[in-house]
Amino acid sequence: MCRWAAYVGAPIFIEDIVSRPGHSLIHQSHCATQCKSAINADGFGLAWYGERPEPGLFRDIYPAWSDPNLRSITAQVRSRLFLAHVRASTGTATSRNNCHPFVVGRWSFMHNGQIGGYERFRRDADMLIPEALYPHRKGATDSEALFLIALAEGLDDDPLGAMSRAVARLTALSRAKGTMPHLRLTAAFSDGETLYAVRAASDDFAPSLWHRWSESRQGRAVVSEPLEADEDDWQAIPPGSFCVFRGAEVQILPFPCDAAEAAA
Repeated sequence: MCRWAAYVGAPIFIEDIVSRPGHSLIHQSHCATQCKSAINADGFGLAWYGERPEPGLFRDIYPAWSDPNLRSITAQVRSRLFLAHVRASTGTATSRNNCHPFVVGRWSFMHNGQIGGYERFRRDADMLIPEALYPHRKGATDSEALFLIALAEGLDDDPLGAMSRAVARLTALSRAKGTMPHLRLTAAFSDGETLYAVRAASDDFAPSLWHRWSESRQGRAVVSEPLEADEDDWQAIPPGSFCVFRGAEVQILPFPCDAAEAAA
């Protein structure tokens, strides 16, 4: 499974999350401890917000630890909100279009997990993406499909409802045509103002997700794995959660992820 990290708060250099900590995202890309795969070498990506509403985007197919361009960018760019991801493919090709984060307009999105048996119903999933959004379908992953379906479900106006409905629709396809586990999910997404995160699963094995407020940085990191072993104030996000992060403010809500709950 993939590893990711996101940040919202006062502007910092991206390297303060991605490469400088002892268990930074780059360290996790070849030495993850809280997932099945310790190596995440199928590409990486960054989406960051600056002076414009739309995020900058940098993605490539190299292992994150071996790309000097990534280290240079993270050492020079300061951002108040960014998403960073290292990829471990669950079946789709290693290509730039399949690397996270994905961006449409002001929205950015990244995902860790799987929708069981996705290759058996990929065409059905694509049919859930409306024609107006389909030109944004550049890759072949379930992650990008989930993002575009959530946009179609009303992400602009109702992030919790839109994401829960999108997840429910894909989970229903997995139950009908796919395989178990039907859903294992953590995701982070943003409109450039608020950072949202989700942790959910159809079984008892939701991928790990943590968050921590830093007084010195005046910002919050949301991560697959804690960034420093000697920091004991990381807080685990429970399964079945939808999180809203605005600076120091945290709101954690229940996340419905099956069709009946999402429609309620």
